[in-house]
Formats: sequence, C-alpha cells, structure tokens
Amino acid sequence: MQRPRPLYLGLLGVVLVLVVVYAVWPAASQPPVPSNQPRERTQAGRGAGEGTGPQQGPLDVRLEALKQPPTPPEDPARNPFRFYVKPPPPPPPRVVAPPPQPVNPGPPPPPPVPAIPLKFIGTLEQGGKKVAIFSDGRGLPLYGREGDSILGQYRIVKIGVESVVMEYQDGRGRQTIPMRGQ
Repeated sequence: MQRPRPLYLGLLGVVLVLVVVYAVWPAASQPPVPSNQPRERTQAGRGAGEGTGPQQGPLDVRLEALKQPPTPPEDPARNPFRFYVKPPPPPPPRVVAPPPQPVNPGPPPPPPVPAIPLKFIGTLEQGGKKVAIFSDGRGLPLYGREGDSILGQYRIVKIGVESVVMEYQDGRGRQTIPMRGQ
C-alpha cells in the first residue's frame, strides 16, 4: 500500500499558512490609536473595562506651550548642513620680556681670525721626520716639518696621520686642517 506523501505535505503547508494568517490578522484589524493619547492606553494589553475604539472625552491640548519662543541653539555660528571640526581657539599671547640690557658693555670682541687658506694633501718621511705637503692652489706644492714656517705667515704645530695643526706666526688662530689629497 502506497501513501500519498505529497498530499500530506500540501495539507500541512496550508494549515501552517492559515495559522500564520490567523496570528497576524487581529493585530492588523485594530484601529490606529491617536498620537495624543497617553502611552499606557496604546499598549496591546488593555484593561477589562476599556473598549477597542477611540477614547471619548476631553483631550489634553496645551496651546500656551505653542506660543512660547523656541529655545536658542547653543552656538549661533552652528551650521547643521555642514560637517567640519571646529578649530581649537588660538593660544593666549605670550608675554615676552625684553632681554636685559648689559650694564657696562665692554669693548667689542676682536674679529675672528681668518681661516688658513692652505690644503693639506699628504705626508712623507724624510730622515725619520714627517714632512707635510700643502697646496695653496696657485703653484707648486709647499713642504714643511713641525715648527717650520710656511709662506712666512703660518707655522706647523703638529703633523698627524690625517690632519695637521697650524697657527699664524704670532700664535693666534690655531686650526686643524684635515687631509684632502687630490
């Protein structure tokens, strides 16, 4: 014996649709409640003495509340149609104290000693002593040992591996000249 399974499934589907329609149908058939009624009357669980229609009786309308001026916005420059972040206020101005005036300004300091215009281009050993080789950029290279005078203006103080310490003949303006071989 064969059972008609599609027939049972069809009947079960129809019954299910009827149950859903029955559950939704009473909620859709209720009349809308006016918006000026108190909140507890608009809920689905009504008391025993209340009807399903609109409530009869005087309504609580406050017309004097409509005549009051609206509350002002918190910022008059506010624009609700434009999105931006308001920039922070500028910092308060700093009070800058004037620098103190020296009481007794002494004589101005002497001008700085000009740089020695020679280039140290290398070293060589001659008889166990180091000899520095310089270029003034005009002619032949210049040679000198520690303590020697170069061009009659400069004196070699110390010859190192990669630099030379020189000063003017009168002892001022000591400078270290690095090696710049070319």
